[in-house]
Amino acid sequence: MARRPGGAMTTRPLHFIWIADCSGSMQAGGKIQSLNIAINEAIPAMRQVAEGCPNAEVLVRAVAFSDGASWHVARPTTVDAFIWRDLVAGGLTDLGDALALVAASFREWQAGEPGFPPVLVLLSDGQPTDDHAAGLRALLEQPWGRRSERVAIAIGRDADLDVLRGFTGDAGKVVRANNPEALARSIRSAATSLLATVAAPPSMLTETTWGPEATWSRGVPDVW
Repeated sequence: MARRPGGAMTTRPLHFIWIADCSGSMQAGGKIQSLNIAINEAIPAMRQVAEGCPNAEVLVRAVAFSDGASWHVARPTTVDAFIWRDLVAGGLTDLGDALALVAASFREWQAGEPGFPPVLVLLSDGQPTDDHAAGLRALLEQPWGRRSERVAIAIGRDADLDVLRGFTGDAGKVVRANNPEALARSIRSAATSLLATVAAPPSMLTETTWGPEATWSRGVPDVW
């Protein structure tokens, strides 16, 4: 519970989950290294936004998917204490397993538990190799899954945009990053804009935007 002049301020949890593709195709062009660097660089900006949201306790986790899916960071960790461990690429693209894993975690929450809508950021460069539609159904069957704010970053030109649009439910919440600079901007924009939009006081919303403009290359050539 945060403190403020005149009394305590009640905080509610805001769960933020990275859903990261670490399949074999992420080895090409150093995509997995760029992803690791970009998330690491976004964390300080996330902390800064969280400081301006005293009514939210930002808790971060991460799922990695390739041959199946697993929790890369399983325990909900406050953003101040969160440490990103680099992913290594290899294997298939079992997105359905990743979404089912998130859905299973949501089933453990009480439907009426207080909290902000969860934020889910999906990063992928290819096409699912399992039943991704079943995983998405499992996610959206959960009240917290339906309430979640979902965005997707397509890494490179081979990412399946239709699948990513299906995940977000809104074509405007899918952006493409075709080089490391664009990926870094997209990840930072997704992390900070969504946190601010979901949890910040209205006075902080003037600078928060999310959309294709976040990934314009500004003269940097495509490499993926």
